[in-house]
Amino acid sequence: MQVNMRIRRFNPEKDEKPYWGEYTLDDVDPNESVLDLLRRLKGEQDGTLTLRSSCAHGVCGSDAMRINGANMLACKTLVSRLGKEGSSEVKIQIEPILGLKVQKDLVVDMEPFFDHYKSVMPYFVNDSPPPADGRERLQSIEDRARFDDTTKCILCAACTTSCPSFWANEKYVGPAAIVQAHRFIFDSRDQAPEERLKVVGDTFGVWRCRTIFNCTNACPREIEVTKAIAEVKDVLATGKI
Repeated sequence: MQVNMRIRRFNPEKDEKPYWGEYTLDDVDPNESVLDLLRRLKGEQDGTLTLRSSCAHGVCGSDAMRINGANMLACKTLVSRLGKEGSSEVKIQIEPILGLKVQKDLVVDMEPFFDHYKSVMPYFVNDSPPPADGRERLQSIEDRARFDDTTKCILCAACTTSCPSFWANEKYVGPAAIVQAHRFIFDSRDQAPEERLKVVGDTFGVWRCRTIFNCTNACPREIEVTKAIAEVKDVLATGKI
């Protein structure tokens, strides 16, 4: 199979503006991932191509990018998914995720994203003495189920950078941060839901969400992001967790 790749390139040290680089790879296996192709391209044709990746197994979340117009993890996106069945040629367009400053080629500055993440206190808070028997703080299966879905976030930023509200104003805390807040707000063992609700209930919190569902569609972990945001809105509106 032949793959024609169109990649958004930009090197701030020498380029005045971004441009499209076009490349062709032959003898591609349909079961190869987009990350496989990018690594091959970098090794065989253009060593200056810059991208971010690590585990290559959909766990670290570092290789989120726009592939054919949608946010995806390059390591989880197979070539076969991007072409027509039976076709011997596939066209792939790759760009950096939107809403964050491009540092070089497909690498963006993740600091603003992580600043929003840190703002919701994404850690367990419980100042009560631990159980006398030394065991962990247990909870029921039903209590765990309330936030189980939002524990799956890998902080790839695919949801936040697919959100038009975030594109419009980077002060919006974004879907990923709200997912992290949800995980702890609904944890029956945690003692700081009010502090987190104050953050996500702010002007640039959950009320900026327009329920477009881009975030849910973009999530590589299939988290029901829009549902989680709606549940946080409901708590803010009713005062009941």
